[in-house]
Amino acid sequence: MTSMNPSIGLTQQDYENSETLAYADTDEDVTPGEIAVGVIIGRSSEYFDFFVFGIACVLVFPTLLFPYLSKLDGTLAAFAIFSLAFIARPIGTALSMAVQRRWGRATKLTLALLLLGVCTVSMTFLPSYADAGMKAVWALVVLRIGQGLAMGGSWDGLPSLLAMSAPQDKRGWYSMIGQLGAPLGFVLAAALFAFLYSSLTADEFLSYGWRYPFCVAFAVNVVALFARLRLVVGQSYTQLLQERELEPVSVTRLLSNEGRNVLIGAFAALASFALFHLVTVFPLSWISMYSDQSVISVLVVQIIGALLAGVAIMVSGWLADRVGRRNTLGAMACLIGIFSFLAPWLLGSGTTGNNVFIIVGFVLLGLSYGQASGTVTSNFSSRYRYTGAALTTDMAWLIGAAFAPLVALGVSAKFGLVALGIYLLSGALCTLVALGINRALETRDQ
Repeated sequence: MTSMNPSIGLTQQDYENSETLAYADTDEDVTPGEIAVGVIIGRSSEYFDFFVFGIACVLVFPTLLFPYLSKLDGTLAAFAIFSLAFIARPIGTALSMAVQRRWGRATKLTLALLLLGVCTVSMTFLPSYADAGMKAVWALVVLRIGQGLAMGGSWDGLPSLLAMSAPQDKRGWYSMIGQLGAPLGFVLAAALFAFLYSSLTADEFLSYGWRYPFCVAFAVNVVALFARLRLVVGQSYTQLLQERELEPVSVTRLLSNEGRNVLIGAFAALASFALFHLVTVFPLSWISMYSDQSVISVLVVQIIGALLAGVAIMVSGWLADRVGRRNTLGAMACLIGIFSFLAPWLLGSGTTGNNVFIIVGFVLLGLSYGQASGTVTSNFSSRYRYTGAALTTDMAWLIGAAFAPLVALGVSAKFGLVALGIYLLSGALCTLVALGINRALETRDQ
């Protein structure tokens, strides 16, 4: 059914076309290469923002905002604030879909990235607890929630369009392209923090050095905004989305009609999303508190791991096109399950063990995360795929990754690293169960 824009009495299609004419040359075609570049730029900027915050939760916020707590408790408090963005993200998706239906895709994306940029750069001016007391903590809470709302609104449909435009035998390869933004974003964030942390004294870093990455994040967002707007306001892009019915629907309507696919999709990616923060944010916190290994050393190893993860993501695309995306995701869940038994031993065996944990964890992350986004979202009917892919990703982040650093550090500190292995194993089992349920439902519906 064609929706109406109540403000001017036009159909949604007329409104999208008029919006296109206002912003772009209608004769300009969008090539698959341009879509791929737009996907990578957009995802890299988003991940860069989040990794800057995640690293700051370990290196900055415990001392800056929670000096009255122990190092462990201060880090746990920072990780609790870290999780707020993932809680707000599905809300941001629901609100943004309503904005897009009324005012168009370009307006939604502009508002979302503007909010993300403003919240991120505002963190640059965050006062310390010594200067502002609990007001500083509440300011960070508000800004972090704003980041989450913005992330929910930043969905542009480019990954879905890219995957649906791919040849049948190249779906795995095209699905992994958007995932490359994760290691790229992490490498940039970790390298910037490593440079500042090594170049400044401890007092200089805590006074002003840590603020620079948040300024850089704002600049990256501006570049990403213009790169993505160039695509999403073009007529060719709009027509491609309309041809494949990649248009927003209300979240309530999606959950009412295809909520089953949202739930299965979120749990199918759980192993990958749980591992995501257990090799990026958690090791830095654990090793800095319970090992003699330096922060710079950990960051350098993580950068190497992230580069290898990028290669592994590309390998996952090649592998998925030969054995199937679901089979690839299931096999990686099994490997992550095996890794969960080794993780406690590795993290408890000194610098060499720590480094092996990080490197192997990043490689497994790349192999699994490369196919985590499109494996089950293809179940959605075309009418619901645009909103379904966005909400499924939100729920996967919420269930699998939002509380991972908080839970992993908390249970490991209290019960030992064996608890970390159990936590990671539970994610792998959930993925296997969800994939099994999905396969059984597909067989029943045939």
